[in-house]
Amino acid sequence: MPDLHISRTAHLHDTLRIARAKSLPNLGPRLLFFSGGSALNGISRRLKYYTHNSCHLITPFDSGGSSQVLREAFDMPAVGDLRSRLMALADETELGQPDIFRLFTYRLSKEAKNRDLENEFASVLSGEHSLMRAVSQPMRNLILAQLRVFAQHKPDGFCLKGASLGNLILAGGYLANDRALEPVLFLMSKMVAVQGTVRSIVDRNLDLGARLSDRSSVLGQRQITGKEVAPISSPIEDLYFVRNGEAVAGKDVKLPTRNRKHIEHADLICYPPGSLYTSVIANLLPHGTGRAIAEQGVPKVYLPSLGQDPECVGMDLSDQVAALLKTLRQDAGAACPASDLISAVICDQDAVEESALKKMSRVHDLPYVALPLRHESEIEKYNPERVCDALLSLT
Repeated sequence: MPDLHISRTAHLHDTLRIARAKSLPNLGPRLLFFSGGSALNGISRRLKYYTHNSCHLITPFDSGGSSQVLREAFDMPAVGDLRSRLMALADETELGQPDIFRLFTYRLSKEAKNRDLENEFASVLSGEHSLMRAVSQPMRNLILAQLRVFAQHKPDGFCLKGASLGNLILAGGYLANDRALEPVLFLMSKMVAVQGTVRSIVDRNLDLGARLSDRSSVLGQRQITGKEVAPISSPIEDLYFVRNGEAVAGKDVKLPTRNRKHIEHADLICYPPGSLYTSVIANLLPHGTGRAIAEQGVPKVYLPSLGQDPECVGMDLSDQVAALLKTLRQDAGAACPASDLISAVICDQDAVEESALKKMSRVHDLPYVALPLRHESEIEKYNPERVCDALLSLT
């Protein structure tokens, strides 16, 4: 387990290491995040100034919004969170591709009439739309090639309300590459000079299911997370994969080799802020994930969300750590020491009561570090720079 005691000398070394990372981010440490949703996007945008070598393994199980419309139309994984993280890590300076960035982040109106939406999409597809005209060649033709594949496969009556052009481009690239995400994620990464790596934890169209302590079940990420519908009223006992309404055993959903290699090469592994079950634990379900994490002798830290997570009804910090450990041990083995899976819990010093921290440490025999990490004006958000400093100080 890493020594988390911070002496004056160690603090000086941390300061020098962080300064060096900022001056040479292309040589920065390999921080790996199991993530989903948008909770980590602000931190990711700041992380670009420290390292261009972070890796983000993202859940493709979103069952709401534009992503769900695409999933239903093409039987494909959700791409919205992948696109969102790609954009968070994109080079947004003039050295990057700001015109492509604007195109990828543009959404069609939610209020416009269907005919107007079809006309606007047709102008994008023809290259006449102002956002598409702004993209220089040969990038414009490369993007249009993906969109035209999407248009060819688009079913009659496909709903364009609120559609993200970036999601439509990803969908076209997915279909154009024999229904594989990896090639189009690589292509989009290069187009906007993504300063890191973004991968789907698995390349399969799966849903999430949750068994609650009251013996009921909830199906679908949107229903579990409690942000667009009424929140669950009973604690989650188990999270599992679902395909066509039937539970899928974790052993039948294997961690891809490329993602295992990212875990093996990481300098630090982070279970970051976000919906605990649908954004973090969902990434830990594929077979081989827990074992791959346990085998790495690097810091592995849990950074809990600020504020109330609707998925954590009735759970304190110790319960949240227990949920992470339970999922990881399903693969790593029931006897796997907690310290092989989580090195420490890092949290804001004012967000968690000391009694809760001490309970977590006693129950799980894990250290904690309480630091001033919260944003000064938005108390339910982390200060990105402080979080980045804290994570890099452990590498």
